[in-house]
Amino acid sequence: MSVVKAEWAGGMRFVHRSASGHALVTDASVASGGNDTAPSPMELILHALVGCTGVDVITILRKMKQPVTKLTVSVDAERADEHPKVYTKLHVKYVVHGDVDERKLKRAIVLSEKIYCSVTAMLAEKAKIDSSYEILPTMADEA
Repeated sequence: MSVVKAEWAGGMRFVHRSASGHALVTDASVASGGNDTAPSPMELILHALVGCTGVDVITILRKMKQPVTKLTVSVDAERADEHPKVYTKLHVKYVVHGDVDERKLKRAIVLSEKIYCSVTAMLAEKAKIDSSYEILPTMADEA
């Protein structure tokens, strides 16, 4: 079982602590009564998504012995207009630098999205999720 606690720090700020000893802060937007000094809880869900699938894709590409020099994962998100304002549509984009085999990259993404990434699995219960990718050459400063 995982335990996470959040302690109110005034305004709409909370300090979250995980059982592993890590901490982070969330806040709400000014429009929601906060000061916009930290990510919102809903933004953290998107951070979790790109972090989860990013770890999977890098791990799988390394096992496939692919020469990845950089990976950027981003997500564009749409939310419902009515409460609860869940995410309804997510587009995940992977930008990979290196001489990576396109078929292997596609396979790594599919494995992450369909099998390994638990965040994707949870979000897929409510949101339509799709993805795209781009392979770019290694930059001189990445070598």
